[in-house]
Amino acid sequence: MTQHFSHIRFSILGGTISSVWFQITSEDLFKTAIMAAFGAVVSYIVSILAKRIHQFFQRQNK
Repeated sequence: MTQHFSHIRFSILGGTISSVWFQITSEDLFKTAIMAAFGAVVSYIVSILAKRIHQFFQRQNK
């Protein structure tokens, strides 16, 4: 990739970040953190349940 296209890509990225940066509030960050934590907990619980269900069916087949 030429140097010219690299500058254009970073200019577009920088402009996008600059325009979005002032739109984000602390409430949005807090809401995002809460949703991320909730998603991690749900994912952990589902993975444990899937593991136990898998173990249950393995024992049934033996």
